[in-house]
Amino acid sequence: MRYTTVVESNDLAERVAAGDFRAAARLMRWLDDGDPRALPVYSRLFDRMGHAMRTGITGAAGVGKSTLVDALVTRWRAAGLRVGVVAVDPSSPFTGGALLGDRVRLGRHAEDPGVFIRSLASRGRLGGVSASTALVAGVLDAMGFDHVVVETVGVGQGEVEILRHVDTTVVVIAPGHGDEIQAQKAGLLEIADILVVNKADLDGAEDAAAHLEAAIALSDRDARKPRVLRVSAREDQGIEGLVAEIDRLRGEGQARPGYPRDERSRTEALLADLVTRESGVRLRRLLDLDAEARTIVDAVAARRLDPFAAAEALLEHLLK
Repeated sequence: MRYTTVVESNDLAERVAAGDFRAAARLMRWLDDGDPRALPVYSRLFDRMGHAMRTGITGAAGVGKSTLVDALVTRWRAAGLRVGVVAVDPSSPFTGGALLGDRVRLGRHAEDPGVFIRSLASRGRLGGVSASTALVAGVLDAMGFDHVVVETVGVGQGEVEILRHVDTTVVVIAPGHGDEIQAQKAGLLEIADILVVNKADLDGAEDAAAHLEAAIALSDRDARKPRVLRVSAREDQGIEGLVAEIDRLRGEGQARPGYPRDERSRTEALLADLVTRESGVRLRRLLDLDAEARTIVDAVAARRLDPFAAAEALLEHLLK
């Protein structure tokens, strides 16, 4: 795999910074694939990041996350703001790509030059986001988008990793499916800055909202307790209130009590992801090319060495 020259890296970085969608799409593809050509380009863009408001939208499948994102994008665009969307989808078991895709959702914004939508495959990763989510969001930030929305994959449980990548987390539930109970079981109440009962025009919405409010009141959460909002994204009801709440939390920023996220926390999460991914790449290369590493693997396969000891040995060998 060839590396880009300095001139090529500079040219691509300048095009991305200038808002070139095709250049940005190429860089995002490289980042998602772990292509080393992305590294010098991303490095040149890094000092432009850190300005966009990052909002995470999470919740179970079928609660209307994509419809809610569409409604938020519409409202922000009407206010003259530019919006980037990172949508994490389930992976194809055959190709590893996203099963849905950026042209399926948010169709009415596809030709809007003030909106960039990028789908990422989860590639089997737990937590609702992909390994490249933070990197792709950073590219959108460097392009000068005012808002970057991260929509998690709809796996239903354990989508709490989004907390590490955004400023504000919106947890979405729908009435009639017991989602408010699942939200408590999955720990989503603990990460929520805002709880949204979507499809509020359906029966059971008031009961679902009341159940969530009671659970929040009884929780031992020390930080600021999230507000519960009822909206109908499809009917465009309550969206203005949701936008106002997101803006209010942004205005309070890290000064609000118990706020667990800051730039350092996001940086630690990003570095942990990159170190994990790079270590995996180097380890696979080591297993392919290094005789000593293959000997360790053979010893585990023959039950002469336990996998924990083998992992420690491989790590020491890799660090050499």
